[in-house]
Amino acid sequence: MKAKTFEDKLTHSKDILEKLMDQDISLEESIKLYEEGLKSIKEAQTLIEKAKLKIETIEKKNIGVVE
Repeated sequence: MKAKTFEDKLTHSKDILEKLMDQDISLEESIKLYEEGLKSIKEAQTLIEKAKLKIETIEKKNIGVVE
């Protein structure tokens, strides 16, 4: 199974937020969606951190090349 991209995780989080705003949703379903949303956001944050570290590594390797 293909891993979800950062954009997929954001879209999923937005979808969950829309569902949570439904006044007819049960408390149990709200809690389940809230937990799922937090997990998706955390995974997206992890992807951002990995990308940030990769960019920093690239910049350090090429610091003398640009000048």
